[in-house]
Formats: sequence, structure tokens, C-alpha cells
Amino acid sequence: METATTLAMETSLDSPNPSPSSFNPDDFVVQFWGVRGSIPTPGKSTIRYGGNTSCLEMRVAGKRLIFDGGTGLRMLGDAMMAEMPVEAYMFFTHYHWDHIQGFPLFTPAFVRGNCFHIYGAIPPEGESMKQHFIERILHPNSPVPLKGLQADLRFYELKAGDSMMLDDIKIETGQLNHPNTAMGYRITWNGRSVVYCSDTEHLPDGLDENVLNLSQNADVLIYDAMYTDEEYHSPKSPKIGWGHSTWQEGVKMAQAAGVKRVVIFHHDPTHSDDFLDQIEQEVQAVFPKAIMAREGLILPIGV
Repeated sequence: METATTLAMETSLDSPNPSPSSFNPDDFVVQFWGVRGSIPTPGKSTIRYGGNTSCLEMRVAGKRLIFDGGTGLRMLGDAMMAEMPVEAYMFFTHYHWDHIQGFPLFTPAFVRGNCFHIYGAIPPEGESMKQHFIERILHPNSPVPLKGLQADLRFYELKAGDSMMLDDIKIETGQLNHPNTAMGYRITWNGRSVVYCSDTEHLPDGLDENVLNLSQNADVLIYDAMYTDEEYHSPKSPKIGWGHSTWQEGVKMAQAAGVKRVVIFHHDPTHSDDFLDQIEQEVQAVFPKAIMAREGLILPIGV
């Protein structure tokens, strides 16, 4: 394997997204391109938070890091087309559809001269990372011929617990509690840290030590809070064992780990803008620096 806060600024969904050139090399910012879980949810009830599935971008010390490739990746790709050629580092938590659906329509991957370093864990009994990504993820699911992938795609295998360096950016990983496995990431640069934990389910008898250790004293924890506690324990339709957590458990984790800010992420497909507004009020009542993830949100880290 190659070794390698203040209040958030928001852009509306229909406004131009800022280009990386508007941030200097000393910046560390996170931009959210897809915040929904399970399946895209376009429609009038999801306009403000967005309906695209998981994809976020970190611009750190002049480098571009992309986490997951849900349908939000298509919009990120459109923005990148004005900046050719590009080099970026892509990290996958796992390979369920809502985290890979955007890659077949990620236009920069079809443009010669671009370079993408693709990192992830091989699933149990899987092949190499390259084989798994090309033959299992793209080949049976992509409507676009794979011969069109003209960018330089380089693949690297990670295991939960591995750490690596990209120059002076440290990237640590940890096991998440999710069906078919998933992996969380901690990105640290210049004394500032962001933790990305999607998809993960809290444990019934205490805090998940993997997530707790990964999150210690982070500036920001982006946490899979797909459900409320009431939904998770619903007598009629419980979500126990489905691989996702609640905002209440996210707050417990953030408090125990000494996290400065928690971002509620991976919104349930049934949660409308109005419902998420209500969750925002409830979570901020107990953790005032909590933020609801929404498309277009730009979050400066440690400013």
C-alpha cells in the first residue's frame, strides 16, 4: 500500500458551488455533495437538505479528498470539469449501492489526463481492490462502457485499523458496525481533525470503542444518525440490526469523545425537510454545536 469550529458557511442548492481555487493551501474545509441514506430522494419535500446519497469532499492543504461515491458524486464531477486536469484521492467506507451509485456518471473519470487514487477495504472473500471495483461494482451496474474510463485510476487496499500519510495529512481508519462491514476515517492535518463514520450502528450495551477511539477530541464528527431513538426502537417496525444509528447516540458518542462539533448525516429517505428541521432543534437543545448535513454545506475546520 502506498503511504502516503466556527459557524458553517452554506451555499444554496441552486447557487454555483465554489471551486477549490477559492481556498488557499492553508485551508481545511469539508463540502457536502450528498447527505441522504439508502436511496436518492428527489422531490419537493427534500429540496432544502437534498436528496442525493453519500458523498463529501475535503480540501486539505491543497489536496482534494473524496469520501464515498453516492449520487452526490455526479454533481461534484460536474464542478470538477471546469478545473481539468484534476488529481484526487477517493476513500470508500463500503460498497452498498447508496455509496457507489454516482461513480458510473462521474464524468472526470472518463477524461484522459485526470488521476484518481482509489482506497477501500476488500470485502470478505473479495478479490483485489481493482478487481472488486471494476468487475463487481462497475461492470454489472454501469450503463457506460468501461473502456470509456480514460482517467488514470490507481487502486490501494486498506484494512480497518490501518493508517497512512498523504504528505503531512494523516488518515486513520476504524471498523464500523454495518452489514457486510464498513470502515470509518479520521483525517488530521495541522492539529485539526475530521472523523467520517457512515454507515455504523451503535452497540446495545455501551459505546462502540472503534468509533470512540477514532473520534477522540476531533474538531468534527460526521455521524450516521439515520433514525431517531423512537424509530430505531419502534414496536411496529424496529430498525435494530439494520446497520444505522440515531442522533441521540451520535450525541452520546460526541460527548464521550470530546468532539467539538457533530454533523448529523445519512438522512433517512422518509425524512422530509420539515422533519429534519425538527430534529435539528432537538439535537441542538442538547448539543448546541450540532449541524444537520445538507447539500452545499461548506464547513471550515478549526478556524
